[in-house]
Amino acid sequence: MIPAPYLLYLGHSTDAVGIKTSRGLAVFRRDACVGEFRYDDCPFTLDLPRMSMAEGAAAGARTLVLGIANSGGKMGDDLIADAVAALEVGMNVAAGLHQRLRDVPQLALLAEQRGLQLFDVRDPPADLVVGNGYARAGHRLLTVGTDCSVGKMYTTLALTTALRARGVAADFRATGQTGILIAGGGVPVDAVVADFISGAIEQLAPARNDDGWDLIEGQGSLFHPSFAGVSTGLLHGAQAEAIVMCHDPMRTDMRGIPGRALPGIEECLAMNLQVARLTSPAVRAVGVCLNTSAMTPEAARAQCDDTAAQLGLPCTDPMRFGVESVIDRLLA
Repeated sequence: MIPAPYLLYLGHSTDAVGIKTSRGLAVFRRDACVGEFRYDDCPFTLDLPRMSMAEGAAAGARTLVLGIANSGGKMGDDLIADAVAALEVGMNVAAGLHQRLRDVPQLALLAEQRGLQLFDVRDPPADLVVGNGYARAGHRLLTVGTDCSVGKMYTTLALTTALRARGVAADFRATGQTGILIAGGGVPVDAVVADFISGAIEQLAPARNDDGWDLIEGQGSLFHPSFAGVSTGLLHGAQAEAIVMCHDPMRTDMRGIPGRALPGIEECLAMNLQVARLTSPAVRAVGVCLNTSAMTPEAARAQCDDTAAQLGLPCTDPMRFGVESVIDRLLA
């Protein structure tokens, strides 16, 4: 386990989506966060106390979480310098980037000298097996999306909480860096060798016989040229009984690929169901969840209502309106 409490890193970030890991921890593990570290050129805040490295350590932070994501997952010189600063004041450092903290000699040496730890969240388990697609017991739901970073993790966590509130056994199964930091475990599926992706998800959500649900966090999109392979492996390994489609109605281009439009929700839903049927022939869609954070409440409600009418499925924004309508359809 990564020692809490945390100081959350925003740094020089100017990409609202790129700080999703720090933001996710601020939302779902707020009690474990003492503050945020950001420079003057960062326009964002998590509504936590702004602190320097020294102030964070003095406030009790045991770990600096480099909670940012960028294409390719590389650390720039500024990020490394800030990690050094955290180690020098006595904090451990955690990151979920593809470039490992331990592979930066300066960080590895300093951590060893100070008796501190480097946590590379995107390390997949060593004992993964190739998936087989054989039927297994249990109820599983997978969130899918029209693009990356459209709310799949938030939706999965909201569904898990709502099921538990109804007395249904439910477990959140994390597949990305933010979810793993929130849950304390999982499989960073985008760091798994391609042959083992479906097998990793079979292990993450194995057979269960308690009539409970595994809620599996989706990644990427079948329509995203960069990440469709991960999305496909997730669909096959999840062997989901139900899927929920996630979408940002204000987004015009695929994340990281300007000029490539998002697919329509109906088109994307049909494709996900088709791919999922390889291992789960009876899979069904039970709802749509929208990220309406950039819309007014009135426009958000109207968008959800219009989408529900168009698709004949419950549609909501989990953070604004809850997920009860989706849970009703799921358990019907």
